[in-house]
Amino acid sequence: MILDLMTAIATPDPRDSNGESMVRRLFSGSPAKVLSIAGVDPSGGAGLLADIKTFTALGAYGCGVVAGLTAQSTQGVTAVQLPSAEFVGAQLDTLLTDVEISAVKTGMLGQAANVQIVAEKLSKHQQDDLVLDPVMIAKSGDALLNKEATGLLRDALVPLARVLTPNLPEAGALLDERGPETPKEMTRTCERLHRLLRQENNHWILLKGGHLPGGELIDLLYDGDRMIELRAERFETRHTHGTGCALSAAITALIPQSANVPTAVAHAHAWLQQAIRRANELQVSRTPQTGHGPVHHTHALCIAT
Repeated sequence: MILDLMTAIATPDPRDSNGESMVRRLFSGSPAKVLSIAGVDPSGGAGLLADIKTFTALGAYGCGVVAGLTAQSTQGVTAVQLPSAEFVGAQLDTLLTDVEISAVKTGMLGQAANVQIVAEKLSKHQQDDLVLDPVMIAKSGDALLNKEATGLLRDALVPLARVLTPNLPEAGALLDERGPETPKEMTRTCERLHRLLRQENNHWILLKGGHLPGGELIDLLYDGDRMIELRAERFETRHTHGTGCALSAAITALIPQSANVPTAVAHAHAWLQQAIRRANELQVSRTPQTGHGPVHHTHALCIAT
């Protein structure tokens, strides 16, 4: 399935030489069931709705637990409401008792109580393949988790992660220091972040370098031994809303379908580059010149314009 998916990702027109749809051969058999625990962005650019689109686009069956509600569009967030931790826990217990989930990702959790209950329930249900996107700092620089919740995230949830995917400001917040400002500092930050994970084989830091200046993007994938560089050309577009959500969701969808974590991450990284390159095709907002639209989660299924 991975080869078929990557063929579609790399093909601008999702129809083969005979003009037949590729969709039929992307989905066969029983897909892996994967879960997002995240907030809801009504515009569909980030959070739970975007994660479900990503899961489906990459051949997984998506399940979702709502950890937060937002009033949001491509223009920004106007209100946030958080469900109780008890209700978040009830969603997890009910789902995980019934559905065999192959991999889990967390996004916006919003408050310390939600962080605590998610950590408890994932441990209880022995969910070992956790992709943790530490949604802590908005693009505007505003904090999305207070200091208490950040500390709890670091101490209770981060050690459960198979893959931790911070951007540079989030890496700094997790380490209680400024974020790295050069590729060399990124390497040292990866090493320090990895000490927060369980010191066993196959636990990874994916440090995203998009905040650094320059025409080339560098992400680092590190397991305590191997430091793997993932490079991409920076593509100029306003429409990058939800890139972190999309990448972590893609990794979550691909881990059960891949031989190992580096393979899943490499394929997710390639998929995201195309989702960014084709973001302008979506035209979600009535005023795209002022908003920040989403990446194109289903680009592999759509004819390039």
